[in-house]
Amino acid sequence: MFALVWIHLLAAVVWVGGMVFLSVVLVPVLKRDGDFARHVALFRTVAYRFRAVVWGAMGILVATGSVMAMGRSIPLTEPWQWPTIFVAKISMVSFLFTLTLLHDLVVGPQVRRILGTAEADRSSRDRMLVRYSALVPRLSLLVALLVLLLAVVLART
Repeated sequence: MFALVWIHLLAAVVWVGGMVFLSVVLVPVLKRDGDFARHVALFRTVAYRFRAVVWGAMGILVATGSVMAMGRSIPLTEPWQWPTIFVAKISMVSFLFTLTLLHDLVVGPQVRRILGTAEADRSSRDRMLVRYSALVPRLSLLVALLVLLLAVVLART
C-alpha cells in the first residue's frame, strides 16, 4: 500500500505542481515579454506537452485512488455508504476532471481558432471567450488545491 500511496501522491504533485508552475511562473514571465506571437507559440507548446502529463496523471490517480479506497473498505459501488469526506473529495475530483475536459476539448480549441483569426474578424462572443478563457485553468487550480486539502483530511480520518 505504501508504494500505491507514493505513486498517487507523485501523480497529484506532478499535476498540481505543473498547474502552479504555469500560472505563477510561465504566464507572468511570458506576459512581460512583448512578443505576443512568440508568447502564444511557446505557451501552446508547453501546454500541449503538459496535457499529456495531466492525462497520464489523471489515469494514475483514478487507478491508485480506487485501489486505495477499496483498501480502506470503501465500497466503490455503493456511494451511499461513502464517508462524507470521501464524497467531498470525489466530488471535487470529478469537478476538476470536468474542468480539465472542458479546457482541453472545448475552450482551448475554440480560443486557438479565435486567435488564428484577425482581431477585426472576431465577434464580441469570440473576444469575450478569449478574455475569460483563463478563468477555467485558474478555477481548476483552486479546485486542485481544495482536493489536496480534502486528501489530507481523508488521510487523517
